[in-house]
Formats: sequence, C-alpha cells, structure tokens
Amino acid sequence: MLTIEHISKSFAASTRRSVLRDVSLTLAAGEYVAIMGESGAGKSTLLNLIAGLDTPDAGRILLGGEDLTVLDDTARTLLRRSGMGFVFQAFHLLPHLSVERNIALPLALNGVTGQQARTRVEEMLAAVGLNGRGHSAPAELSGGEMQRVAVARALVHKPQLVLADEPTGNLDAESAAEVLELLRAQLKRDGACGILVTHSMIAAATTDRLYRLTVGGVLAAAA
Repeated sequence: MLTIEHISKSFAASTRRSVLRDVSLTLAAGEYVAIMGESGAGKSTLLNLIAGLDTPDAGRILLGGEDLTVLDDTARTLLRRSGMGFVFQAFHLLPHLSVERNIALPLALNGVTGQQARTRVEEMLAAVGLNGRGHSAPAELSGGEMQRVAVARALVHKPQLVLADEPTGNLDAESAAEVLELLRAQLKRDGACGILVTHSMIAAATTDRLYRLTVGGVLAAAA
C-alpha cells in the first residue's frame, strides 16, 4: 500500500543539514504504525514528504504503486485528495459548517454528492458514535467529539493512507483513549494503512509497530 524507499532530505543550502537520511518503510493494507522522536528529528518533514507536500532529495514514495516523487503538483494534489486522510492535533473543523458538512468535505472534493454522500456521512457518524449530531455546529461539541468528527472526515472517502499528527494532544486522558481506539478500529475495518506521529507511549502502544526517528534523520524500529 505505502512504500518509502531510501528517502533523504536536507535543508539550508549553505550547511546541507540532513533532516532525513536513507529512510525506508513499507506498510500493507490495514497496517498501523507509530513514529516517535525528539523535536527537530524530522517527523513533520517526513509527514510532508509522504503527503506529497514536499519532495525528497533522493528516494521514492509510492502509494498504491504510484510514485509521488515524479508527479507534478496538480497530480500530487489529486492523489492526496483521493488517497489520503488527515487527522491533526487542532481538529481543523470549519466552524461555519455543521458536523455532517465537515465530514462530507472530502466526498465533495472527490465529486461524491447527493444521496451517496449523505449515506456515507450517516455511516461515519454511526461509526464514530455521533448519531443524531450531524446538524450540530463544531462549537457545540466537546474536544473529544470534535476529534471524532475529524476521524470521520479523514476516513469518509475510504483513503488508502491516513496520517495522524498528534491527534490526541489536545484531549484529556479518557477522550484520548476513546479517539485512539476509534482510529485504530476504523483503520482496520476499512483496510487503510495508518501512520501516527506522537510523543505519547500510550498512544504508540495502540499501533502495530513503533519506529523512532533520531536527530540526524535515521528511522529505526523500536526494540
């Protein structure tokens, strides 16, 4: 599903500081991994490369067999729109849209509208335990509920890959546990592969495998 082959990335032409060095990773459908590392180790850079928001200096990134590193900006945007889902620490819900319309955004961007979209949104509302809340505004929800909406939005279009960047960083322990359990269950149900970037060992323990990214850009499986 996702194959990262020997990617490297450096910044600052004058110093050529290596952020990522010869990073490789392969994820199958339904596989869910965590990546941990100190601040400045390159976790955000790695996510940006996987998402096609930046390109590596060397190596390849393939999603479903398609090489992101050779696509132009438009093609990467289309692949990101259809093949990826994102969950962020800060929720990033649109406050002027209802819960159901927030969830439906990826469907609309992929040309899915009408009854097909409504049915899929209803399925996701049920899956994340928010039946009957579709017409609510984000401001009427708790933090945990808003992150449930974000998970539903990330998965509503059945992406191949979900990237979760500190998705429980703004939640209390109980809400965080519920969201982590939900995210894992939905990834397994849909057969999507997932990458969780986190500083929390509790969060990392909900994934199938843990990797550590060191300052200097080396990714290695945790013992």
